[in-house]
Amino acid sequence: MYKYLLLPLVAIISFCSLSAQETLITRTSSTKFYSHAPMEDIEAINNRTTAALNLEKGEIVVKMLIKHFEFENALMQEHFNENYMESEKYPSAIFQGTFTSKNPIDLNVDGDYDLTVEGTLTIHGVKQPLTAEAVITVADRQVSAKTAFIARPKDFDIEIPTVVVRNIAEEIEVTTELDFSTN
Repeated sequence: MYKYLLLPLVAIISFCSLSAQETLITRTSSTKFYSHAPMEDIEAINNRTTAALNLEKGEIVVKMLIKHFEFENALMQEHFNENYMESEKYPSAIFQGTFTSKNPIDLNVDGDYDLTVEGTLTIHGVKQPLTAEAVITVADRQVSAKTAFIARPKDFDIEIPTVVVRNIAEEIEVTTELDFSTN
């Protein structure tokens, strides 16, 4: 009788182990943005970016809380959260997409794998399509991914008051670096 109960349990554990190997997860990666405008440059970093990467299916999800972006200037950080991003109303930014690589990504083969990422970026409650080039690096079974792209505040219904329009660029450079551990 016990062997009949043990068999389904072994099957479930085996399936869970297989699924865990297919998807890599990080909770402590970084996303930076940089805005160059005539009056001042603005930079911020979020070191709590989370992501899930499925190499077999070519899928990725990246999420971060807006309030986790840190600025050198506390007043700038307050204005960013309250006046522009409205982080209480729209607490997170999410990218969900797929990627294609010219070469299959093999965790047993060290190297850089160039890929194209396509999906939907949601910021400030607005969804926009996004396509970007990225690189996945495999080194000693450790996986990291990097990408950079341009985001435009107007595309996400982020209003910039006329009085500070010269302080904030129309295009914001966004860089994301994700570090996954396969051990």
